[in-house]
Amino acid sequence: MFPVKDDNPTKSTPLITYSLIFLNVTIFIYEIVLESQNKLEGFIYTFALIPGDIIQGYGLYALLTSIFLHAGFVHLLGNMLYLHIFGDNIEDLMGKKRFVVFYIVCGLAASLLQIYVNPYSKVPNLGASGAIAGILGAYLVTFPRARVHCILTLGYFIRWVTLPAIFVLGMWFVLQLFSGVGSLSYISEDAGGVAYFAHIGGFVAGMLLVKIFRK
Repeated sequence: MFPVKDDNPTKSTPLITYSLIFLNVTIFIYEIVLESQNKLEGFIYTFALIPGDIIQGYGLYALLTSIFLHAGFVHLLGNMLYLHIFGDNIEDLMGKKRFVVFYIVCGLAASLLQIYVNPYSKVPNLGASGAIAGILGAYLVTFPRARVHCILTLGYFIRWVTLPAIFVLGMWFVLQLFSGVGSLSYISEDAGGVAYFAHIGGFVAGMLLVKIFRK
């Protein structure tokens, strides 16, 4: 199930949402330039979040910088699509200044849960997924009945469907939860892959904080 858009108009232009998308895309283009110069690995290990380093008090700035980095085009595209679909309504709900703070706080909450689950990992964690998961959690609480247009794929069967946000985002969260629990069996210092607990942490933070941050 792949969300494409929602039927949930806003009262104002989502300038912060657009700015976040622009910033993430710009930084990713810079990553591509660094890769062409064989300098990307050093950049990632400097600005991505490494739980083992954070636990020892090193590179604390990465708690912030890591949420603006991405590991590849598909990673970036997926995150920016979700941000574009759901971010405008949450920005409209909170106002621009509060939305910025909310986004960063959810990103921090996501990172902290991932660190708690695997505190000695030496694998870089990066991506806006945790912060965007906070937006999804806030959207689920605030607009559970909003209609979300999705592409549903079952093997060769592809269909355009419209579903309530509580189903689309609820299924997304359940998938992250089961995947996260399943990943516990192979967590180690060198284990990489999707940071499911960052998604879970951001989503729950968004659900809990939306009433505090809304106007």
